[in-house]
Amino acid sequence: MPTALITGATAGIGAAFARRLASDGFDLVLVARDAGRLDETARDLGAAYGISAETLPADLSAEEGLAAVEERCRKGPRDVDLLVNNAGFGNKGTFLDVPVAAEVTMLKVHCEAVLRLTHAALPGMLERGRGAIVNVSSVSAFATRGTYGASKAWVVSFSQGVAQDIAARSAGRVRVMALCPGFVRTEFHERAGMDVSGVPGFMWLDRDKVVDAALRDLRRGVGVSVPSPQYKAIVGISRLMPRDLVGRLSSRTGRSYD
Repeated sequence: MPTALITGATAGIGAAFARRLASDGFDLVLVARDAGRLDETARDLGAAYGISAETLPADLSAEEGLAAVEERCRKGPRDVDLLVNNAGFGNKGTFLDVPVAAEVTMLKVHCEAVLRLTHAALPGMLERGRGAIVNVSSVSAFATRGTYGASKAWVVSFSQGVAQDIAARSAGRVRVMALCPGFVRTEFHERAGMDVSGVPGFMWLDRDKVVDAALRDLRRGVGVSVPSPQYKAIVGISRLMPRDLVGRLSSRTGRSYD
């Protein structure tokens, strides 16, 4: 059976990826900070789908945790065929309202971890001639909105660059895709203490449908996946607008998506 490693695997989009991939017959390597929740998730998925679910408790903002996951991407009892870099979080408040240490931690999780885990997993995939990496970004990557949006814009650019770098070597058999959802009903905003009560209902996405769209786009070889027609339209319009206007409009909405 193929094996998928998912970071941030116990909640939100990460949990939806884990459930969907288990139902598709993938063995799993589940990564998150909460060991108890990881064990519970692994037991439930193993019992429900008859797959093997390995747990790897790790804090990706700490060197020890990131190095452990990095090593698992390189070596293990089973090769990693699909890497889902999903772990992430938001900070409440505008740039000067947030402690700089918290912003640096965000960059470590959103950018350094994505870079290092991608770098660790890709050589084996290229050698085997198969594999894929999904780097979870956000539609905020196309807006101008603080460190969160900047970090997610980096994820998109990085993913596109790596995909181009490996295109000739992989002949389409190894793929790297950035996934850019909008507002998704998860624990994300509650954990960050964000008030999203003003977000209209039609802007909210179902996490299982986001994963369905992501895997469909991955199979099609799409480089940047934006699930749902409404967000495709928003991203398309934002690319035609002057950057300073996008920034002014972004500043009037919520700080982050996901």
